[in-house]
Amino acid sequence: MSSAYDAIVIGAGHNGLVCACYLAKAGRRVLVLERRSVIGGACVTEEPWPGFKISTAAYVNSLFRPEIVRELRLRDYGFELLERRPSSFTPFLDGRSLMLGADTISNAREIAQFSASDAERYPEYEAMLERVASVVEPTLLEAPPNLLNPSLKDLRSLWRIRSTLCHPERSERSSRSRGSTLREAVEILTGAARPILDRWFESEELKGTLATDAIIGAMASPSMPGTAYVLFHHVMGETNGARGVWSYVRGGMGGITKALASAARALGVEIKTDAEVARISVRDGRAVGVVLANGDDIAAKQVASNADANVTFLHLLDAASLPDAFRQAIENIDYSSASLKINLALDRLPEFACRRRAVANLAQERRSEYQGTIHFCPDQDFIERAYDDAKYGAPSREPVVELQLPSVLDETLAPPGMYVGSMFVQYAPYKLKNATWTQALNDEVAARCFAIVERYAPGFTSSVVHRQVLSPVDIEKTFNLTGGNIFQGAMSLQQLFSFRPVPGFAAYRTPVKALYLCGSAAHPGGGVMGAAGRNAARVMLARGM
Repeated sequence: MSSAYDAIVIGAGHNGLVCACYLAKAGRRVLVLERRSVIGGACVTEEPWPGFKISTAAYVNSLFRPEIVRELRLRDYGFELLERRPSSFTPFLDGRSLMLGADTISNAREIAQFSASDAERYPEYEAMLERVASVVEPTLLEAPPNLLNPSLKDLRSLWRIRSTLCHPERSERSSRSRGSTLREAVEILTGAARPILDRWFESEELKGTLATDAIIGAMASPSMPGTAYVLFHHVMGETNGARGVWSYVRGGMGGITKALASAARALGVEIKTDAEVARISVRDGRAVGVVLANGDDIAAKQVASNADANVTFLHLLDAASLPDAFRQAIENIDYSSASLKINLALDRLPEFACRRRAVANLAQERRSEYQGTIHFCPDQDFIERAYDDAKYGAPSREPVVELQLPSVLDETLAPPGMYVGSMFVQYAPYKLKNATWTQALNDEVAARCFAIVERYAPGFTSSVVHRQVLSPVDIEKTFNLTGGNIFQGAMSLQQLFSFRPVPGFAAYRTPVKALYLCGSAAHPGGGVMGAAGRNAARVMLARGM
């Protein structure tokens, strides 16, 4: 073998780079191997058309942990967040619209158009989610306890979580109040989004807007268990110290991984692109390095995989290296996916019919409806009907479309007078019943999405100069994400916390000694958080070499 490293990290996505940084910060000699020619994994900025920079896959930020930004000094390496205020805009065909953000007074005024009662209850709803966040967020930056064979440390961790659930504010709360918080947390972590929204609100316009956050990346409708947790993801996190505020990253999402790569190199990490790992080398039950697709054999004392569990254990390891029960559990992981991404170059911004009179004298670039996510979803039933098509193996005839226009806030992304946009689309199932994903089908689904936008902003289709359509199959091929699942595995209860990726192996360690998971396949799962990479590095450092 060639000269040995203390650690090899497979994959230069955000979690892999975070893991590498913390290992190097502790004095380890680290090599990061990336199979693509660009750094970033699914958190990347690319230029498919001259002058237009797009966030090819991941497209907005809030969850990336502020501890990582601070500890790795990422702002010194160009990391900058651009707050989206307001965070969302939903047009309606009756001439009204709904705009939501961090401003309580503005939210109340907007919601009151549809329901005075909902306007009053919305702050209470947000407060409920914040109570649950106070319970969940501390668990993001620690290794989950082993529920199958708990150690004394695991038992202490479980007791601490139980205490936090029952005493979220460490105050003199009544047992009734503590029980209420516990019930809220359990429902958010296990339940369906729709019953929660129906209980809180009466306006379908508001519920439809909120429900879209429950289905991002999921092969599920808001009425299905597990969607409340995906909904909850969209109220966690912060931007520049402001809780629950989502942002764009200056330079696109690749601004995160570009800053991480710079920090890593400054710490002595070596990063190689066009370096596809073909096999993880195992000797006497221990990972001892990797073999590249070109035949290079590289030794290391530890190996961390930022790839998903399917790729790591079923493609990069010999079957004999894993216990049969573990391998069976890995084979049973749910990678169901129904997300499609469309990246756009535009020669003008969309003109929404519902906004023409309200903003007639305001410069288009300053208008607030363009800053956040634009939802095209009139109510929850619209989502359910879109899912009905997908559950029978077909792309939605009327898909749920979310449109972002990041160049409104970040002028570095497009030439003067031009814009970049992206559409995140539900539902486009990875597995089709009577068809296969082809360019023709990509084009057909894109046409359906454009037709949806046209209803609210006539002339939108003619503004599209370039487009890039990524079906789930394209996402799988490009980013090595099994089933095109953007979370490296579904975010349902049986695949979260101590069950991620499988019970007994949730603390980043694997049955192969010195082999670790450091990506979204491990706790806390999908989203651009960086927590899995940081947690994995801490476990690796604690285990020594």
